[in-house]
Amino acid sequence: MLKALGFSFILAAIACPPAAVAGAQIYEPLAASVRAGLQASIADAPAPHHAFSNSMDAVNWLTEMAQRLEKRVPHLRTRLDLLRTVHYEAARAGLDPQLVLAVVHVESNFRKFAVSSAGARGYMQVMPFWVGLIGRKGDDLFTLRTNLRYGCVILRHYLDVERGDLFRALGRYNGSLGRPEYPNMVLRAMRARWKYSAAPGSGRS
Repeated sequence: MLKALGFSFILAAIACPPAAVAGAQIYEPLAASVRAGLQASIADAPAPHHAFSNSMDAVNWLTEMAQRLEKRVPHLRTRLDLLRTVHYEAARAGLDPQLVLAVVHVESNFRKFAVSSAGARGYMQVMPFWVGLIGRKGDDLFTLRTNLRYGCVILRHYLDVERGDLFRALGRYNGSLGRPEYPNMVLRAMRARWKYSAAPGSGRS
């Protein structure tokens, strides 16, 4: 399996650090302390810890997820860049990378330039008001890392607001709090498409 994708190509990727179905995150005034915390989270900073315990774990995860994603993102380099960034930003925000993949799947079906009818943008369908609220002028929500960083930070914020209740946090993320359709779609995608079990002895699942 590793040979099929190109073991050396994947190792190199590790070393080098149309209409969407999304709803719309709802603008809510933030307390100054919350806003400052989110601004700090958006700012470019290194991950607090390494996402993978070793390079073999990274190769295994990237290989398996790249195969699953091939039909949606045919170009291998683009696929690996996307997966590596998803894993990095998810780990940085304290999120499960498989959850983030499921959100991207449901929100944009992995279309970088997807725009919803409400104006949400990119892979994670981030509403532009977040740039003015917690970001920096000129932040481009169609840029891979920028979009994933905003999306992960926003989802982490909603998880904190909802005291770890993922179902409600997903509802907030989509602007559909109180309705089950969107959270159920994400959780189904996570279980059916993006669930990952590491090889025995790797220490990850």
